[in-house]
Amino acid sequence: MPIAVLPERGVVEVAGEDRVAFLQGLVSNDVRGAAPGNAVFAALLTPQGKWVSEFLILAAPDRLLLDVERGLVAATLQRLTRFKLRSKVTLRDASGDLVVHAGWGGAPLPDGVVAAPDPRLPEAGWRALAPAPLPGADATAEDWDRHRLSLGLPEGSKDLVAEQTVLLEAGFDELHGVSWTKGCYMGQELTARTKYRGLVKRRLVPVAVEGPLPAPGTPVLADGAEVGEMRSGRDGLGVAQLRLEALDGRALRCGEAALTPRIPGWMVLPAAATA
Repeated sequence: MPIAVLPERGVVEVAGEDRVAFLQGLVSNDVRGAAPGNAVFAALLTPQGKWVSEFLILAAPDRLLLDVERGLVAATLQRLTRFKLRSKVTLRDASGDLVVHAGWGGAPLPDGVVAAPDPRLPEAGWRALAPAPLPGADATAEDWDRHRLSLGLPEGSKDLVAEQTVLLEAGFDELHGVSWTKGCYMGQELTARTKYRGLVKRRLVPVAVEGPLPAPGTPVLADGAEVGEMRSGRDGLGVAQLRLEALDGRALRCGEAALTPRIPGWMVLPAAATA
């Protein structure tokens, strides 16, 4: 029952009486769902609907805490601050105050700290924010990374490209990261158009890697033609951005390795892509 400290994750604190309404107009999911014991998965987008950062929103009694990639804390704060205007909110980097943990494989949800099940997949376990490492934290961040790759979960800048990736290419719909009913938010128009007009032409797809792990950005080839590129990976598992037509069973090469798509049960693809 592994529990890991995740040093590559940071925390953005959003406090003040307008904290829910403020975030509600900016992020992809319904912030009203964030409550003690219940986290919300959401993304911050450009006005054109392209990914900037993603986070799990956990609720404390008087504040919302965004579990976000540490390297994207500054960019997230900068974007949020730009839209603060007269909202009664305070924003700060709380990464120095709180340690981010992930638990999975049946690890019990800890008491006495801000914690909630991971809203993306039940198999992803839970997240917890604590002032110090939890006593039972005996796994490593690499163990967590291997686990999320086994589930096919894309993660932050390892797999998404800032101001380029569209949420539905990264599985945000299936992973409960988008609300289709809450109303407007920044980037909502393109996100909705992408879904309802069926404009997704490529996806971030889990792959098995046979051979040396290709570096991120290495082109993926099918019959000599480029059909995508490698993103993150380790220990024979990876994520690649692939055009949907590349999922037709053809052999895929990436550097010196062979890639085999591993379509997880949670991923929904057009029927033509899996025929």
